[in-house]
Amino acid sequence: MSWIRERELSLIERLTANILKAGPMPKHVAFIMDGNRRYARKRHVERQEGHTQGFDKLAETLRWCLNLDIREVTVYAFSIENFKRSKEEVDGLMELAKQKFSRLLEEQENLEKHGVCIRVLGDLTLLPLDLQEVIAKAVVSTRKHNNCFLNVCFAYTSRHEIANAVKEMAWGVEEGLLKSSDVSESLLSKCLYSSSSPDPDLLIRTSGEVRLSDFLLWQTSYSCLVFQSVLWPEYSFWNLCEAILQYQLSYLSLQKARDLHREQQALQQLEADRNCVADLMMHHGKGNGKAADTHSRQEHLLNYAADREERVQGFLGTLQHRRDSYFTELAGKAALA
Repeated sequence: MSWIRERELSLIERLTANILKAGPMPKHVAFIMDGNRRYARKRHVERQEGHTQGFDKLAETLRWCLNLDIREVTVYAFSIENFKRSKEEVDGLMELAKQKFSRLLEEQENLEKHGVCIRVLGDLTLLPLDLQEVIAKAVVSTRKHNNCFLNVCFAYTSRHEIANAVKEMAWGVEEGLLKSSDVSESLLSKCLYSSSSPDPDLLIRTSGEVRLSDFLLWQTSYSCLVFQSVLWPEYSFWNLCEAILQYQLSYLSLQKARDLHREQQALQQLEADRNCVADLMMHHGKGNGKAADTHSRQEHLLNYAADREERVQGFLGTLQHRRDSYFTELAGKAALA
């Protein structure tokens, strides 16, 4: 099965899509693709067949998203917690992932046609080396595509991601790339695996479970959350439309909450910068509290904010280079093997 199923929408599906697109549409949708194992039990087939059917449904869902002008999709493919499952099931999932990422490498023409960039988010060092290599080749081969994006969360949990982001910032301070005062909520967001993507507008979980299972906890604080009872391999175009309709009904309140959060972040950063400037001026004997110092304080504040932003951007550039190099080096080793 191709990563993106080539099939046009039916007449009624196209009509529905056009009606939906008259309203606000999510630009980024995340899926917790739950229910593969229950689907297998329901159909009296092996668990592996349920997971295979789940991948096939992802390929179909990506096609629907393209038809609905949803240009970014993030999926929860394999949690770190899944390593606790039986060795047989985990090995089967690793082999299935290797097959599918290998298949992706055979579909370069199709992926280039749609401009699909594949990103894999998670702690890939937890995976078998041969799977790491084939994932790296897939990521590097689509890196320059920019029409639409598929983020596959593999060997991932949100708490692990947040802890890793904290370690990255600590490394930046230790290396002298950052000052400890540069550390902020905004910077942490930019150190997450998902830093290249906007936060999801809509998160959908199938199978009737109403929890996030440690998926995108930070990124979905202001997302529309939709829980649907359908098992993932049985997901339909109409289920997706229903979720988008729920997003549209919640759009104004979500937008208001996001705007308020952005304003609060900006105010928090301004206050932090002011405190740092006040400490610096006091240290250098320039802060006597007189009104005549207002202009000087404002000038110092602007200079400090500019310097901080330069440090942060330099650090983020170094961090992105480290991450890109990981994939590039792995892909290079795989090519030489």
